[in-house]
Amino acid sequence: MSLLTVGTVAFDAIETPFGKTDKIVGGAATYIAWSASYFSKKVNIVSVIGDDFDMAELEALRKRGVDTTGIEIKEGKKSFFWSGKYHLDMNSRDTLITDLNVLLEFNPVIPESYYDSDILLLGNIDPNLQMKVIEQLPKKPKLVVLDTMNYWMTPASIGKLREVMLKIDVLAINDAEARELSGEYSLVKAAKKILKQGPKYLIIKKGEHGALLFHENEVFFAPALPLEEVFDPTGAGDTFAGGFCGYIDKSRDISFENMKRAIIYGSAMASFCVEKFGAERIRNLTHHDIEDRVKDFIDLVQFDIVLED
Repeated sequence: MSLLTVGTVAFDAIETPFGKTDKIVGGAATYIAWSASYFSKKVNIVSVIGDDFDMAELEALRKRGVDTTGIEIKEGKKSFFWSGKYHLDMNSRDTLITDLNVLLEFNPVIPESYYDSDILLLGNIDPNLQMKVIEQLPKKPKLVVLDTMNYWMTPASIGKLREVMLKIDVLAINDAEARELSGEYSLVKAAKKILKQGPKYLIIKKGEHGALLFHENEVFFAPALPLEEVFDPTGAGDTFAGGFCGYIDKSRDISFENMKRAIIYGSAMASFCVEKFGAERIRNLTHHDIEDRVKDFIDLVQFDIVLED
């Protein structure tokens, strides 16, 4: 099987209470590709960069089995750049700089060699571009996953976002976005409303409080692993999505039961991501590291209990 992701490959500059970086490689598709590469035999990526991007970064991805044919390089242009500063709680942040640069001209073109991708993961970009991607594929992949955010839930974009939602299988958003999209404060009520809008499955990410998976009348909760040190939450949601889709791609099983396991693997990958700035930590993992981390998640929730009559 294979996984296709469409999203940003970019530069970030990040400041947290525990340090700051100069310009480093970021972008949703970057985190997704690195994370999924530990599971999928082939990860196809569609994005756009300027000629200021370090080609060694693309070579590093290729060595991980990522096909970068779909990354367009704009000569004489600059790559997308984002700079942000996190508050002490690490859950809120201020955007300092957003330079769209080549993203202003991004018109995703899917190479024919990507047409048979089994899983499509639409990174957090304009819903109009997400729809263009879906429409280019001659047949629907076995699983279509959409990651989006509240920026696209404004009156100007919500109509197209709802059109995209009718074409997908899994929607991944955070708790605040679920409430905004549904108009419900209760996440259970929010999930019921959202599942009537297209997706068969809904993942609600709750940051340091874990993630919820909804399907029809079933609910699964995966906790977040308590960590001693959290340096940078940037890209954690994308890393989660990459691990989730990568595991499903590897296991070739899109059942609700297997998605529970995929949630744990995605959460494990996200827990690595926050331990260092940018994608540094998830670039240098072993499968032993990942399995040990998954065992930590299992130990966190596993217990024996005897129910009284």
